[in-house]
Amino acid sequence: MSQRPVASTTNGRLNLEQQRKRAKQLLPHLKREDPNATLSQAQWQIARGLGFSSWPKLKAHVDALDFAARHPDFIARDEARTTHWRCGNDIAHSLQVAGFTGQFQMLTDPLCMGPVRDLPDDDYQRLRGAFISHAFGLNEAEVARRLADEYARLEHLATAQHSVLWCEADAYDQLFLIRALAGLERLPPKLELIEVDRIPGVERFIGIGQLAPDVLAWLWPQRRLVDEAAIQLAKQAWGAYCDPSPVRWAEMAHGKHCALPLLGPALLRQLQELPGTRDGLSLTERLALGYIAEAGPVPFGRVFAELMARREPLPFLGDMMFHALLRPLIDGDQPLLVETETHLEWPRRELALTPLGLEVLDANAYWPDHSSHARWVGGVCIEPGRAHWTVDGDAQPVWRSARQ
Repeated sequence: MSQRPVASTTNGRLNLEQQRKRAKQLLPHLKREDPNATLSQAQWQIARGLGFSSWPKLKAHVDALDFAARHPDFIARDEARTTHWRCGNDIAHSLQVAGFTGQFQMLTDPLCMGPVRDLPDDDYQRLRGAFISHAFGLNEAEVARRLADEYARLEHLATAQHSVLWCEADAYDQLFLIRALAGLERLPPKLELIEVDRIPGVERFIGIGQLAPDVLAWLWPQRRLVDEAAIQLAKQAWGAYCDPSPVRWAEMAHGKHCALPLLGPALLRQLQELPGTRDGLSLTERLALGYIAEAGPVPFGRVFAELMARREPLPFLGDMMFHALLRPLIDGDQPLLVETETHLEWPRRELALTPLGLEVLDANAYWPDHSSHARWVGGVCIEPGRAHWTVDGDAQPVWRSARQ
């Protein structure tokens, strides 16, 4: 029996009556294929399309959300002394709307981009500040002040009475998580973690920031205590990510880790930001060039939207981060992309492949042999014309000699 595609929400809210109507609308289509089809079968298909194994499980989930929305005490069971930590400000307002009363803190350092090395705190922050200000065109002094403030607050994680880390499955969040945990010398009094890689009813879950306040409330009881095993694992992973060689990082990326179950896939996806052995492109670059080759010329913003909506296997980039990652493909001496309509804001500028871009995409040329920019992924540096680390089709590290 074929299954018709079903719609899904993007913020996690589900209306049971709406789903019942959709099941009734689906039933005539099923009966054309099988005259004996029943409403229960239609409801099952609707439930399955929304990520549930049965209609009763869909109903139970909707009931739980409704309960969370109707009972403020259920929503706001944090305390004023609770600190909610996030790698951005995308849920700060929703937490307030949902009734949470604790403090909100964030670390905005995009650890999935630029050099990340194991350095003393002052040197580390100078390194990150210089990268962030250059990549995003921000005032270096203001960036330095913000980083100093955020990292100083993060140090209080060790002694805070109650902290909760809100994370999803992508590299941006998981790197924030291991950075936060790796800095702990001992378990805090009460440190909890909310981790999520999917939300029932959301077909394309990208991040916690897309969720409605009552769905955040539904997530709240699912938090769990961070234990010593998670802290030790985070220390190992952070050290591996900061290392100039990706060998230990790859070993962890291909492993399973009970203490932090979402860490391995995130490390694996981030490993794919190293140059591919055939074309020298990161996976983000390869996906972007592939879409531009199919649809180009195409506006910059539409390329980002396409990757986030369909092509990126584990979305981790914001729009400005995506823009910064693609600039070296445009601004170099031998660019892979040409950008037109430059008087417009960057999302509306059109991108098209250059002849070299087509060659690289077809793996007939190797991008770092033509690039003008050094690039960092964690502690790994890729410098034009010099030997460097790459990853093969199985996401295993391979050392490449200069200009093979």
